[in-house]
Order: sequence, then structure tokens, then C-alpha cells
Amino acid sequence: MPRYSYVNGRYVPHAGAAVHIEDRGFQFADGVYEVISFVNGHFADEAGHLDRLERSLHEMRIAQPMPRKALQLVLRAFIRRNRLKNAYVYIQVTRGAAPRDFRFPAGDVRPTLVITHLLRARFDLEARKKLLGKAVTVPDIRWKRRDIKTTGLTAQVLAKQEAVERGAYEAWMVDDKGFVTEGSSTNAWIVDKKGMLVTRPTDHHDILKGVTRNAIQALCKKEGVKLVERAFTPAEAYKAKEAFITAAGTLVMPIVEIDGHKIGDGRLGTLTEKILDLYFAYASDKKRRQERWTPK
Repeated sequence: MPRYSYVNGRYVPHAGAAVHIEDRGFQFADGVYEVISFVNGHFADEAGHLDRLERSLHEMRIAQPMPRKALQLVLRAFIRRNRLKNAYVYIQVTRGAAPRDFRFPAGDVRPTLVITHLLRARFDLEARKKLLGKAVTVPDIRWKRRDIKTTGLTAQVLAKQEAVERGAYEAWMVDDKGFVTEGSSTNAWIVDKKGMLVTRPTDHHDILKGVTRNAIQALCKKEGVKLVERAFTPAEAYKAKEAFITAAGTLVMPIVEIDGHKIGDGRLGTLTEKILDLYFAYASDKKRRQERWTPK
């Protein structure tokens, strides 16, 4: 079956999809992006992802390529054209194509909008419970506006590659004060020795406010799971009862080893499993299906 991408108003064969060589996303990483999970026929946390996309655009002073309702129509047409049931849908917006100059382009430059989907999307609860990840810690060398989901991901690429080369799935980045900020592409969580669920707060600009993270916080509050937002060190994480990571693509993945230290008993923890069950039910809720969505 042909695979299509969306580029600036056109659905084109994925193999031939392209943007101009002077696109600022290509030359300066001057753009933002989102990844939305399309789970069993509907978008999970769509509103949260589109809210964050619009915030990122505002913070980067990039114009919205189209109104939200129009973008939602494009997303659904994209899903239909590719006949997708489960997918990670990637949205990228850059400042557009213009002669190379560090300054913003003068005049009316149209933002570049690209939509594509990532392969190998699978949303099987029991299969996911068998995925046990390892993490390693690395210095956090990113810029100070980590709350914006930009395409400038050099530090994360290097961190992820270091994790791979050290036999791990994820890299947990550590700030200058010795505290874990987040994973290279995920939010980091632990269950401390007292059984408290812990994750770093997002009230500053030092980590990304994960959409999956927000949903899990709301589910924990609803279910009475005790949660505290505070920083923690790798040393505390080594002694944690459980640890896991969250993201739109990862959903909830247990971390059973950090820097060679076994976490808990090295298996899927009780609270991690509960949170995975809760989030999977939330993301797969048939009442939230939107195949027949129409703008109001």
C-alpha cells in the first residue's frame, strides 16, 4: 500500500516528500514538532498535543500554518489516505524557506507544515508489559528553553546514541546540580522507598511538559495514587522501588536498571503496571473515538 506524507497543502508519496534546501528547519532547526499516537482508530490526547504545538509556535514566534480545526481535518484526511489504525503521527512546523540569514525572514514567508507517520506503531497492552528498559545517566547539555518542543535535538540525539552504545534504551539527563531532568525523549519517574510516585516539576523551563505525563498525573489523582513533583538524583533512583518513563510513543515503559543498578526486583513493578493499565485504558477508550469527528 502506498505511503503518503503531507507537505504544505499536498499529499505526496512519502518516498518523494521534500522541502526546500533553504527551509529554516533544515538550516537552523528553526521549527517545532509534535508526535500524536493514533490508537485503535482515534487520536490519544489530541487536544493536549495541539495545545502544546500552539504554545511552542507562540514561544518561537512562528505563525500557525492554519487554524486548529483545519489542521484537525488535515490530520483525519491523512489518516484515511494512509488507511491507518495504529500509528505515531508526526507534525512539524518550521518558520519556512528563505535565503539563509540568522535573522527572521523579512516579508511574508509561509511556515512549512509537514505531516508523516512513523512505522512500527503497536499498541498491545500485554506485549508492552514485557518491555523492560534500561537507562544510563548523561550530562544535560541542552539549551535553557527545554519547555519548547523544538526540532533542535542535537543533545538528545547524542544522549540517545550513548544509551544505545552502553546497552540501554534511554538516557536520563542530569543537570549541573546533580538532579535528573528527563530522558532524551521521555519524562522520568521513580517510586521512592516510601512508595511515593515522584517526577520532576515543570514549573520552570528546564524540562518539557509531557502530554502523556499530564494525563498520567490526572489519572493518578483520580485513582488516589500519591504523587509528588520534586527533583531526584541518580543515587536516589538507584535505590527506588520502581522506575519508568513516559511519552506519546513509549506510553509507559518500566526501567529496571539505571547505570548498572537493578531497580527493585528487576521486573515490572506493581505501581508501574497499574499506571500502564490506567493509561492504556484511557488512551484506548472507545467513547473517545473521533473517526466521525466534524468541526463545530
